[in-house]
Amino acid sequence: MRRSKYLALCGALLLSCLCGCGPDTALPVRHSVALIVKSNDSEFFMSVFAGARAAATEYNLDLTIAGPETEEDYETQNWMIDQAVEDGAEAIVFSAVGYEENAAAIDAAAESGVHIVSIDSGVGSDYVSSYIGTDNYAAGKMAAQAALERVEGALRVGIVNYNEGTANGQERVQGAVDALEESGRAQIAAVTTTLVDAPRAQTDTIALLLDHPEINVLIAFNEPTSVGVARAIQVLKRSDDIFFVGFDSNVVTIDGLQNGCVDALIVQNPYAMGYLGVESAYKLLTGQGGSLEPVVDTSTQIVDRENIFTMDGQKALFAFDQY
Repeated sequence: MRRSKYLALCGALLLSCLCGCGPDTALPVRHSVALIVKSNDSEFFMSVFAGARAAATEYNLDLTIAGPETEEDYETQNWMIDQAVEDGAEAIVFSAVGYEENAAAIDAAAESGVHIVSIDSGVGSDYVSSYIGTDNYAAGKMAAQAALERVEGALRVGIVNYNEGTANGQERVQGAVDALEESGRAQIAAVTTTLVDAPRAQTDTIALLLDHPEINVLIAFNEPTSVGVARAIQVLKRSDDIFFVGFDSNVVTIDGLQNGCVDALIVQNPYAMGYLGVESAYKLLTGQGGSLEPVVDTSTQIVDRENIFTMDGQKALFAFDQY
């Protein structure tokens, strides 16, 4: 008798547990987010990845990270977008190689039900819920102002640009050119467009300076090209007579601030781009998309030899452990 009552009680408890395991008591859904960027081997994007992983951990997301080998390869990015959709990504956080060239793939992903967040470099799609990154036009003006405020007399400026299809690079160049022209004492001596590759940027900058020895200011607009320009200045031994403004923090350009081949860096906040991009994807996936701003401007500041060792300068250059 006791055994029968015991078995009956166990059966009742088991039935109660099974009945209680409905939707209200199920484990929370673990959403899937794909981060697709312009490359996967620069210090800038390593910091983006660190921020993205921190947000994925905080919000219990499955995060995948992908990027082509070079920042010119929009075709591989398009394939990665299609693959992310095929693999079941519910949201894509995207930094575009080509503003126009990536648009159709992003449109197709969105039309299949995937949420889209843009970071760092925009894409020409109406399906983007939010853009998170630098105000690139303002950052270009900041680069020009860094030279205008620190170099006396006439400026003969050489501009080292990169991939003409990338939105952020073109916006930065336009901001710099407008500020230089408005100053009344700066002339654009020459413009070269190079690959997003430090050795190629070095070669093209050397050629630029040999063709235009009158240049006394150089401006480059992302991390790899800034590294190449810094090395070119060193090779030609022109640190004393060229004022160089670069973008982003890299061990080479940070060393350049100290040895004289770099005079100022426009430092972005890639960690925030990665973190806020993934956080925004989470909000879209959990019905909180209405709280998103269409544009979020992450912080940008100038670091030079005057403030490199200040607390603010160190925070900008070494904001987060990238590993």
